Amino acid sequence: MYEKTILVTNDDGVYSPGLKLLYEAVKDLGRVYVVAPEVPKSASGLGLTLHKPLRITKLILDDMVVYAVNGTPSDIIHLSLHVIAKKIDLVVSGVNIGDNTSIQVILSSGTIGAAAQAALEGIPAIAFSIAVPSAEELETNFELQNLIKQIVRVFVRKIIEQSYPKGIDVINVNFPAEMKKNVKVKIAKAAKLRFTEYVERRVDPRGKEYYWLYGHPKEPEPNTDVYVVFVEKNIAVTPLKLDLNIPVISEEFISFVNNIGLFLKSSF
Repeated sequence: MYEKTILVTNDDGVYSPGLKLLYEAVKDLGRVYVVAPEVPKSASGLGLTLHKPLRITKLILDDMVVYAVNGTPSDIIHLSLHVIAKKIDLVVSGVNIGDNTSIQVILSSGTIGAAAQAALEGIPAIAFSIAVPSAEELETNFELQNLIKQIVRVFVRKIIEQSYPKGIDVINVNFPAEMKKNVKVKIAKAAKLRFTEYVERRVDPRGKEYYWLYGHPKEPEPNTDVYVVFVEKNIAVTPLKLDLNIPVISEEFISFVNNIGLFLKSSF
């Protein structure tokens, strides 16, 4: 069988335990390249680096060869395609420290951003995240690590053996922080909001204002990714489409645009 080329990446950086975990889960399933940001790039979405040159540094971390990039997860997809791997059959992104549930979080996520950029390039992509508050919580829980590795491996093997599901651009997988061997895998739509956001104002010792962005978790709606992960403690699998076009344009919107056209025609 043709050996698949797999790109393993993330947004938490080259030293994240989630990256190592992902590599260990798939390292013998094909020709594997590991390319990740040299520093954490959380919440970078589909951002690109256009204001400075990009550089690649080859590192060896234990038995893992890693290409560290001074850019974003989206940058990494471009560099991997044109410089490092040249050809990629599957992108596996994660395992992100912290969940990537809800549209609110998905749109800003660098983990999803890497997968989405791959999908835009026509490459099948799957993203994995776990709802732990810190890297240490994952790093010290070997039972949880082993369970995640087994599940990730099943997902990736099924994609390789059965091909990527049609009509889907990105598969978004979220693990609960506490996971047992009898955990269920459930398809769930993305909730709209995960947090109620607010801005906290502070003043530094010199009297200058500065701000922190915070968010309070919202009450999760049933049958959403947030509910499956945080209430049911199960694995949420959310299929994502990148086509932002509305399939049916309403008469109200057509009238709205036509009226603007008539106004412009009579005004100029």
